Amino acid sequence: MTSNNYYNVTTWPVGNPAKDVGEVINSIIADIKERQSATDVNDGGKPGAVIYIPPGDYHLRTQVLIDVSFLRIEGSGHGFTSSSIRFNVPEDEWPDLHELWPGGSRIIVDIPLAGDGEEAEGAAFYIERSGSPRISSVEFSNFCIDGLHFSPDGSGTYPENTYVNGKTGIYVASANDSFRVTGMGFVYLENALTIYNADALSIHDNFIAECGSCIELRGWGQASKITNNLVGAGFKGHSIYAENHGGLLITANNVFPRGASSVHFKGVTRSSITNNRLHSFYPGMVVLEDNSSENLVATNHFLRDHEPWTPFLGVDNGLDDLTGLLSVSGSNNSVVGNHFSEVIDSGSIRPAGAAPVIIRLAAGAGNFVSNNHVVAMDVSAKSSDSCFAAQVDALLATEASVSLAVTTVMVDPESVRNTVLDSGSDAQIVLDRTVNAFRPTPTIGS
Repeated sequence: MTSNNYYNVTTWPVGNPAKDVGEVINSIIADIKERQSATDVNDGGKPGAVIYIPPGDYHLRTQVLIDVSFLRIEGSGHGFTSSSIRFNVPEDEWPDLHELWPGGSRIIVDIPLAGDGEEAEGAAFYIERSGSPRISSVEFSNFCIDGLHFSPDGSGTYPENTYVNGKTGIYVASANDSFRVTGMGFVYLENALTIYNADALSIHDNFIAECGSCIELRGWGQASKITNNLVGAGFKGHSIYAENHGGLLITANNVFPRGASSVHFKGVTRSSITNNRLHSFYPGMVVLEDNSSENLVATNHFLRDHEPWTPFLGVDNGLDDLTGLLSVSGSNNSVVGNHFSEVIDSGSIRPAGAAPVIIRLAAGAGNFVSNNHVVAMDVSAKSSDSCFAAQVDALLATEASVSLAVTTVMVDPESVRNTVLDSGSDAQIVLDRTVNAFRPTPTIGS
């Protein structure tokens, strides 16, 4: 039996999906609302619908407005390819490239933007509904949202490397329940996902990269998860950011470099950052601030090394090496069983001559730091015009034989009653032993 709750944007009679798929989808949503107007019909009445986007290129010039629950928008391919690599290849080499643009089921965000407009105006998909109950079970699956180009920002940076264009992929403005974003591709957007007031949100198995910021959970929220994603923001933004959340699970993500942070918690409690691979070119990789407390940071792999790709040499997030790869301002957090690799050129350390800090307890009380392993090596930084080759070569290089002196754990005076166990030798830990418990990692011959 054919369902009248399944729509295909290429067969819908209103609009032209190639020229403005936003107009088409809005027309479909209007049809859903008209047909599903009764709230209780035979113990049902509003089952929602599926909107299918076949593989192809679809310009979006009208923002999609979603205010219905149980809506799934799906495609057939996340279509990600690196626009950043392409735009930094000499233009005379473009004719020899196999592809120039992302593919799959691809939404191209072409919304006209005013220079001083509200952030949400640049969103391809805008979700908001007031009243009760909260909007629920909206799903985005298996298609690409492409911002196409970045814009000049006045800094003199090559425009395609600014990570600025005023465009957002998905913007959720009101309280929501059980949303899902799965199997998606996001590229060249200033903000990929901006979601307020989320409950039981799942962001899973997406490719979210080359965006100014990738995932931002704002306002407040609970019981959500960010899992199994490939993520990498620009130097001005966050790869994964959350504020005022409880019960948030961040696990099994592969977070690429260039984001100002890999994971940033602000006022987040009783949440977990576990089993992630985190790679950054700057300090401040994972930040717990604003009294983020009772969180678990465990069994993650941290790698901090140098930017090897020529177009971004000299770009950083403005933090010095005393910040820590992991910085904690909060209480009763557990930092257990993480691996840290700090592989940098000692000549680049800021302040000059300082010992870089790996874990910094900046404020709070009662934090537990145990069995973290730190590898710190002094290497000669190299660069290349080839992004892929440069990054792979940097990742595989382990021949450095010179150790780098670091402070594995620094506990500031504003942080007290902490327990630090087996996370560095006696010489590598800086803390006040009168107000903190401490056991050093044994050293050979000690």
